[in-house]
Amino acid sequence: MMIRSCMILTLALVGCGKLEQVGRAPEFSGLEGTDQHYAMYASSLPEDQRPATVSDGSSLWSGGTQSLFGDRRAAQRGDILTVVIEINDSASISNSTGRSRSGQQSGGIPDLLGIPQRLNESLPEGASMGDAFDMDSSSTFKGQGSVARKEKVTLRIAVTVVEELPNGVLKIEGQQEVRVNFEMRELIVTGYVRPADISRQNEITYDKIAGARIAYGGRGQITDMQQPTYGQQVADIVMPF
Repeated sequence: MMIRSCMILTLALVGCGKLEQVGRAPEFSGLEGTDQHYAMYASSLPEDQRPATVSDGSSLWSGGTQSLFGDRRAAQRGDILTVVIEINDSASISNSTGRSRSGQQSGGIPDLLGIPQRLNESLPEGASMGDAFDMDSSSTFKGQGSVARKEKVTLRIAVTVVEELPNGVLKIEGQQEVRVNFEMRELIVTGYVRPADISRQNEITYDKIAGARIAYGGRGQITDMQQPTYGQQVADIVMPF
């Protein structure tokens, strides 16, 4: 009784939370308090990476990152780089298994110092120790399975270096939210990259990100309609059949 009451109360609270969003578009997630926020405010650009002030008005060159030959690649905490996601994977797996076995055993004691003949007198009619037992067995198994999958995703997202590890590897993190009417599309990327893998255009492809976690989804009215209700989800878990 207590468990059922707790389940009903939980579902009611969840439902009330959903009712607050009726007629309202999904709200953006705040950036304050995130790792990106702290990374941005915890570090500042070094002097050699800030836009240089040209002392001589006739000079065409400057020594900062804004110069023609300056290195604009992300290298420390708080820097920004672009992650290029171009996933075009397909996989096809097909397996089949077959197994069969048959066996036959028989045994008897026709003669053993006259003992089988004496035992035959006490056995039911038609039974004889000459053919004590006869066994046949057979088993057959067949199995088949196949998997066909195809995925294609092409995205670009700006991420922030949130941590520089002792070995020089950079931890990156980035979120992107796009709201169209009452549907919010979300893209999240996290992982570890080597500074040497960052191109001169300050870009890196997803296949060079170690421990990459890429999530592309959404929330809103369309997403809610594509999901079963909370009651149905709970019933699917609790019901044994």
